Amino acid sequence: MVELQFFTPKDLSELNYELDEIQAQFSALPKQALERIEARNLNEDFFAYPITVFYDEKIAGFCVLDFGNDKFELTDNQDSVLLRSLSVNPEFQGKGIGKSIMVVLDDFIKEHFKDCNEVVLSVNERNNFAFQIYLKVGYIYNGKKINGRSGPQLVMSKILD
Repeated sequence: MVELQFFTPKDLSELNYELDEIQAQFSALPKQALERIEARNLNEDFFAYPITVFYDEKIAGFCVLDFGNDKFELTDNQDSVLLRSLSVNPEFQGKGIGKSIMVVLDDFIKEHFKDCNEVVLSVNERNNFAFQIYLKVGYIYNGKKINGRSGPQLVMSKILD
């Protein structure tokens, strides 16, 4: 079973995994994402929340819920959140955890961020595997693309009901 919890420093040692060369093109590692959040916090930007993913009570992955201004590159919705830096530890891959994260994410957001009514994300156009997962769990691709660090990104969104 997949469960999401707000990151705590004690989670860090088990989030020190590496992604293969292909996956590393598509997602920041937890350590990189946490360093970016720390830098933002120094500038009074406290709008990004690191999330630890648990699978059967073991740390299996990571993502960030970002309520900062970066989301406006993807949406005009003030009440949205940008999902970023989603990754699953390679030791746990192939168990459906990525898809499960996307399913439980909606309830996690509704529970902890009551004003949020939309999740937005961008997925590299070459990452068809992730794109298909997002479609299966209700995300919509509206044709919008943005430039990312590893090439064009497809903008996807899901309204939270």
